[in-house]
Amino acid sequence: MAVYSVSQINSYISEIMSADDNLKKVMIRGEISNFKLHSSGHCYLTLKDDKAAIKSVIFRRFAQKLRFRPENGLMVIACGSISVYERDGTYQLYIEQLIADGAGALSVRYEQLKNQLEEEGLFSPAHKKNLPVHPKCVGIITSKTGAVLHDIFRVAFRRDPSVKLLLFPVPVQGKASSEQLVAALKYFNQHRNLCDVIIIGRGGGSMEDLWPFNDEGVVRAVYSSAVPVISAVGHETDFTLIDFVSDVRAATPSHAAELCIPSREEWLQRLSFLEKNIMNIMRKNFTVLHERLNKCINSIVFKDSYYLLGSRHQQMDQLFAGLDNSLRRQMEIKKSALAVLEGKASLLDPEAAMKRGYSLIYKDKVIINSVSLLSKNDKLKIILADGQVLTSVEDIVKDMQYNGKEKEKL
Repeated sequence: MAVYSVSQINSYISEIMSADDNLKKVMIRGEISNFKLHSSGHCYLTLKDDKAAIKSVIFRRFAQKLRFRPENGLMVIACGSISVYERDGTYQLYIEQLIADGAGALSVRYEQLKNQLEEEGLFSPAHKKNLPVHPKCVGIITSKTGAVLHDIFRVAFRRDPSVKLLLFPVPVQGKASSEQLVAALKYFNQHRNLCDVIIIGRGGGSMEDLWPFNDEGVVRAVYSSAVPVISAVGHETDFTLIDFVSDVRAATPSHAAELCIPSREEWLQRLSFLEKNIMNIMRKNFTVLHERLNKCINSIVFKDSYYLLGSRHQQMDQLFAGLDNSLRRQMEIKKSALAVLEGKASLLDPEAAMKRGYSLIYKDKVIINSVSLLSKNDKLKIILADGQVLTSVEDIVKDMQYNGKEKEKL
C-alpha cells in the first residue's frame, strides 16, 4: 500500500468535494452561533440545528453585501458551497448570501438598520428643518393611481386652491420602488425652485409592502434633502424608517396636506382679527396722544412762555458766570505752576552756569570731567559763556587738595 502525507489526503478529499455539483450550490437553514467578525472583514460562525452543526465562513466581499447584521441565535438560510479547509482537515460552508429566516426576518433587518442609523445621528431633531409658512408649490412623491394622491388633492383644494401641486409618480412597492423614490428626491433637490416642501408616502400595507420606505438608500436620500420632507406612509400605527428621518411625520397623506398647506379661510379670519386689533390699538394711541396734546396746549409753556424762558435765561447767566470764575481760577493756578517750572528750568540751564564762571572742556568732541582722561600736550577746547578757547595741556596735577588759601589764589 502507498503511504500518503496528511496534506495529500486533505487535498485529495478537497478535489473530490469540489467536483461534486451537489456541494457547489447549497442552501442550509440553521441557527447562528459562535459568530465572530474578524478585523480582516471576514465573518466566522457555526450553523446548527438540534442535532448537528457545521462551521461556516463569509469572506469580506460577501459580508459587505449582507442586508442585515448576523447575530447569535438568529435563524437564517445560508447560500454557498461546501469544501475542505485543507490545513485543519475539516469541511466548512463558504457562505455567499445570508437570508434571515422566518416571519421576523424583516423585523430583524428593520431594527438593525434603525439602530445603525440612529447611532449615526440621522434621527437627531437638530437636523430637522421647519416647514415653509406659505408654500407656493408642494412636491408629491407617490403612485399616480390610488387614494393617496386623491386625498392630498382634495385637502389641498379645500385649504388653498392657489397652492400648486407637482407629482413625481413612482411605484410604491416592489423591487424598482426604492430606486425610483431616491430618483424622485434627487430630482426635487436638483430643481429646488420647483417646490417648497415634499410629501412622500403611500397607503397602508404589510411590512413587505412598506419595505421600500425602510430602504437605507431612501432613508439617506430623505436625510440629505435640502427641501423639507413630510413622510406620510401607511396608517397612523404604521412606522417606517423615513418617518424618523423626515422633517415632519404625518399620520396619513391627508394629514400631511393639512400640515404643509395653510387654510386660506383661517388666514383670512386671522388677518381680519389682526386688522381689528390694529385699529383698536391705533384708536387708543390716538386718544392718548390727543390728551397729551391738550395738556401741552394748556401748559404754562404756551400760556406764559416769557416767564418760563426768563427763568431759563437767568439760570444760563448764572452758569456762564460760574464757568468764567472757574476758568479764571484755573488760569491763575496754571500760571503759578508755570512760574515754578521756569525757575527750576533756569537752574538747569547750562548757559546760566557758564555766566557764573563755569565752562565745558572738550577733547576731540568728548567732555572731560577727570584729569585721568588727559595727557600732556592734548589739544583742548574750552567753552565759555561768551565764546571758546583753544589750548593744550602743559602739565597735569592729580589728587590735588585745595585749601582755603589756594582757593583764594584761584
